[in-house]
Amino acid sequence: MLAWLRQPRWSPYLVGALLGALLWFIFSIPQKTLGVSTNFSQAVRLAEEAIAPSHAAQLTYFADYKIPRLLGWETGILIGTVLGAWAAALLGASFLTGRLPELWVERFGPSRLQAYSLAILGGLFVGYGARLAGGCTSGHGISGTLQLAASSWAFFIAVFAAGLATAALLFRKEA
Repeated sequence: MLAWLRQPRWSPYLVGALLGALLWFIFSIPQKTLGVSTNFSQAVRLAEEAIAPSHAAQLTYFADYKIPRLLGWETGILIGTVLGAWAAALLGASFLTGRLPELWVERFGPSRLQAYSLAILGGLFVGYGARLAGGCTSGHGISGTLQLAASSWAFFIAVFAAGLATAALLFRKEA
């Protein structure tokens, strides 16, 4: 019955339904929205206040964006996302196969160091962009669009446009 858990790729329809159920729960029981990028700002605030409290007190970012002093319940979602991805990869027998995607190798070569370095750099850009936009893809793209927030729709459209443009540049066929 739970054979789908062992598939290397899960049905997007099933995952979408499960995500919808999760959002229904989050919107109705704790009455929150789904999002995790604020966790990083919270962690920076905690570190800043521990290391340089006078400097942290002068930063308007924490006050302007109402960054809480304590890690919130979203930390559980962040940890659950990492553990869930690990469990899914382990169950689907696709855990660290060591193979880079063929399209990547064809375009950029087989260097794992280069691939991982660019993935980390891309993640840093995404994290910076999420804080600049006031939310991440789950906060804006999922929770915000479900609430029909204009800023979330603008964010999500910009993310898709940038992704399409980047993919077109990186994976274009050379003549």
